[in-house]
Amino acid sequence: MALLVLGILFCLPIFLLFLLQKHRKNTSAKLPPGPPGLPLIGNLHQLDATNLAFCFWKLSKQYGPIFSLRLGFRPTIVISSAKLAKEAFKIHDLQFSSRPALSGTQKLSYNFLGLTLTPHYNSWREMKKKFVTHMLSANRTEQFRQVQTDEIFRMIEKISKLSAPPAAAADDYVSSEGPINLSEMAMTLIRNIIFRVGFGKRFEDEGTAAVSRLHSVFAETQAMVGRVFLRDCLPFVGCWLDSLTGWNRRLRNNFSDCDKVYQQLIEDHLDPKRPKVAEQEDLIDVLLGEMKTADDHQTFDSIKSTIM
Repeated sequence: MALLVLGILFCLPIFLLFLLQKHRKNTSAKLPPGPPGLPLIGNLHQLDATNLAFCFWKLSKQYGPIFSLRLGFRPTIVISSAKLAKEAFKIHDLQFSSRPALSGTQKLSYNFLGLTLTPHYNSWREMKKKFVTHMLSANRTEQFRQVQTDEIFRMIEKISKLSAPPAAAADDYVSSEGPINLSEMAMTLIRNIIFRVGFGKRFEDEGTAAVSRLHSVFAETQAMVGRVFLRDCLPFVGCWLDSLTGWNRRLRNNFSDCDKVYQQLIEDHLDPKRPKVAEQEDLIDVLLGEMKTADDHQTFDSIKSTIM
């Protein structure tokens, strides 16, 4: 009897979700053609997460340059044509300007408080206006150019030191450092520029342990932001499955790690002993200054979301 009750309790939500999906399908607007899907999961079983571009290309050959999919309960339209992409993102840009509200981006952006992941509403336009005014002015752009020039010269000097042989070296001298990884140096250059412009410090100056920790935190953040969680496609059941597979725990842990990094950056900027140079204000200085104005709704969480 107990097993029967458990079976009914397990099957009832699935049956209700099936009815809900059928109702939505009957009442939804007309969609472009697409492959038939299964109940509940839609077309998820037909997609290869490791090579989505190739999957979409094959489907476009069968269903045309615009086709529809159902990712669980989420209807999705795929465009595989430059002409249609231009029409969607240039002519109808306001309708397609917002990113999808996924669980990873919602959690890591503090419920869409920042500039980069906020839906395209009035609040986003206000944030964009302030960002352009304070961060993309002529003086600020010149300051950023100086930072870029300095970091490029530092990288060139580092490459020169690593590749130059000692004065007494033989003709067949081989550097003990091994081959120079230019890809890694280019990534370090980009990180140093971003850190100096955004946070007023160099990425490489954080120390080996701190740099390694930041590497792992940001790599995990990138994975969380780019992931589609099951609850994004399957309401109710998806959240339970995400918990079973450990993805909810990974997202919470990554959010906690990111929050500690952002909080430390903000506390460093709020330190009264920190030297302040008006001509060298970084992004956090500007955001903290905006938060002090009476007519601004900036909070520490919105600053952290913008940093993200």
